[in-house]
Amino acid sequence: MMALGSPAMEYPLDRLVSAAAVMLLLFGVVMVGSASTEVSARIYGEPFHLAIRHAVYVFVSLAAGAFALMLPTRSWQQIDWLLLLVSFALLIAVLIPGVGRTVNGSTRWISLGFFTLQGSEFVKLFSVVYIAGYLVRRKEDVRETMLGFVKPLMLIGLLVLLLLEQPDFGASVVIMAAVMGMIFLAGVPFKHFLPLITGFVALTFVIARWQPYRLERLTTFTDPWAHQFDGGYQLTQALIAFGRGEWFGLGLGNSIQKLFFLPEAHTDFLFSILAEELGVFGAGLLIFVFFALVIRALIIGWRAQRAEMEFHGYLAYGIGLLLGIQAAINIGVNIGLLPTKGLTLPLVSFGGNSLIVSCMLIGMLLRIEYETRQLPIEQVQKKGGAKRGK
Repeated sequence: MMALGSPAMEYPLDRLVSAAAVMLLLFGVVMVGSASTEVSARIYGEPFHLAIRHAVYVFVSLAAGAFALMLPTRSWQQIDWLLLLVSFALLIAVLIPGVGRTVNGSTRWISLGFFTLQGSEFVKLFSVVYIAGYLVRRKEDVRETMLGFVKPLMLIGLLVLLLLEQPDFGASVVIMAAVMGMIFLAGVPFKHFLPLITGFVALTFVIARWQPYRLERLTTFTDPWAHQFDGGYQLTQALIAFGRGEWFGLGLGNSIQKLFFLPEAHTDFLFSILAEELGVFGAGLLIFVFFALVIRALIIGWRAQRAEMEFHGYLAYGIGLLLGIQAAINIGVNIGLLPTKGLTLPLVSFGGNSLIVSCMLIGMLLRIEYETRQLPIEQVQKKGGAKRGK
């Protein structure tokens, strides 16, 4: 048992991760409330309808995060293969006529009556859990042989193909990037990635030709002002929001772009409304909080790996990469650095599925940090010294 004065007893939860997550959730509650008033009034006849729904989602998500926090990390490792099967089941089910629900040309949701389930959000979580377990089981094969390196990517590749059938290119990119990052941090030499990167570039070209609207997105993204009334409309309106905000913004609630100029203002493009109302200062603060959260996740993973808690370490890497990559893509889309992907800003944007999964990721990260900190400091140092001596 731990001594009463031990660090794990003084601070049961990692303060930086907890503070960053709470700040992002508060950013989300405030900004969704501000960005959704007009669309709520028009669709539901009540300006705070979506804000109230978002608040309910936050409470449900906090409960899901608390569940993940209470669950021992080893429990996830014991069912990693089952989670992979659930991932396939979710992505196949959504493609079955009469089961999957289509919105704006994409079939990504399963209606459960009281809630609409978006399987791809949970597949992100399940994928990093499975890969973390696989890296522990097949560590030497993955590091030393090309076949061992390719095997887990083939399984994830099948998930990606199902995601592309929905289609959900954004989730595909996030999952593949996070998985490759986890494998790289597990010690796989970079030379193994070169053929994969080449193949990925070729696959992107094939997909762009196979689905012409994606090629149109790419060409429109390079010069949105030349297409500001058709394919570039959303991006140009987002850029206008940034221009209006300047350094300190127009003030909370004073966005003009949310008055039906910028579509998806409370979901995918919430960051643009935040920049318009809170300026570069507010947008920069949000980016800093995400950066601090991701770096802290990677440090937690490094510490767990150093203590020979390899599953904990790989999973922490995966959590940090998932949150960081999705946030980077969402922000990149908002400021015009990336083509539109249809991804939410984790912990911030409106969307029950995204919030639930994001809070579960935070709960799992807090649990990993807590369990790592439970090891006596002498044991961690001994393990680290033993590793260096090998």
